[in-house]
Amino acid sequence: MTARRDFALVALAGVLWGTGGLAGAALADAEHLPASAVAAWRLLGGGGLLLVALVLTGALRRVPRTRVVLGRVVVTGLLAAAYQAAYFSAVARAGVATATLVALGAAPVLVAVGAAVLGRRLPSGRTVLALVLALTGLVCLVGTSTAAGTGSGSGRTGGVLLALVAAGAFATMTAINRGGTPGLGALPLTALAFTLGGIVLVAVSAVVGPGVQVPGTTRGWALVTYLALVPTAAAYGAYFRGLHTVPATSAALLALLEPLTATVGAVLLLDERLGLAGLVGAVLLAAAVVVLRPRTRRSPTMVGPGRAAGDTSRSDAVRARGANTSGVMRASDPREGPAPR
Repeated sequence: MTARRDFALVALAGVLWGTGGLAGAALADAEHLPASAVAAWRLLGGGGLLLVALVLTGALRRVPRTRVVLGRVVVTGLLAAAYQAAYFSAVARAGVATATLVALGAAPVLVAVGAAVLGRRLPSGRTVLALVLALTGLVCLVGTSTAAGTGSGSGRTGGVLLALVAAGAFATMTAINRGGTPGLGALPLTALAFTLGGIVLVAVSAVVGPGVQVPGTTRGWALVTYLALVPTAAAYGAYFRGLHTVPATSAALLALLEPLTATVGAVLLLDERLGLAGLVGAVLLAAAVVVLRPRTRRSPTMVGPGRAAGDTSRSDAVRARGANTSGVMRASDPREGPAPR
């Protein structure tokens, strides 16, 4: 069953990612940085700062040096770099609205389809309902917005394809980290994988472009610090921890809290207006979260924690059988020991 704490951590990650969009846009405007530089600083800063903290506290020494752990770190780092690079490139080609709709909207669908194929089982009705509510809400929230430079023709088509690549990278990263890795906690995974992903982005930018520009003002570095710590280190640490019990499809759907938070932040901080369609979309996204919420472990049909009504334990059967045959509990005989529990 999904733990309430893990569900809350994944939801928190979606909210923190929404603040990252505002911080990333502010950083790009203040320092005139391209999207690739913002993505590189986000991964390298978030992973690097967290890595330093883990080294200073000695937590990194407890991570096992196994092939499984190394493989999980490398694959997660490469997928994070691919997601960031593909998404921001899609924004440049097709615009924010289209890139967000395709990348964030396709990810939970890809996860749900993959889970159904690999598990040979259709998603539950509750999951399907949450998918419909969330995707409809995303279209209402983002699809009606307009932005400059939305692209056209082959550029827009290329942007959509890049957004699908981003969706696939995020969906795969979510699926492979479902349930966690023995010996590898969420924070060490975030620190090691994102430091690697940031290095990959810096290297790629140096080879195919002018390299990653460095912020030149105190405000720029403050934004980099916030972007690295809050919507990257803290958010992905919470996300990977929550994946221990939260199903991958539910986690990908909860990630849609990112555009909802970004929209609310833009309304409150940037004085943007939210039309009727956007308001309906926000309500639908919130409804999807309510539908996905974990069910309580206790209910009126439960006799006790973990025991359903009508179920009897082995000890109950032993007691009943002993009472019927001899009128005395077998467990009362000291030679037989206590009744099994």
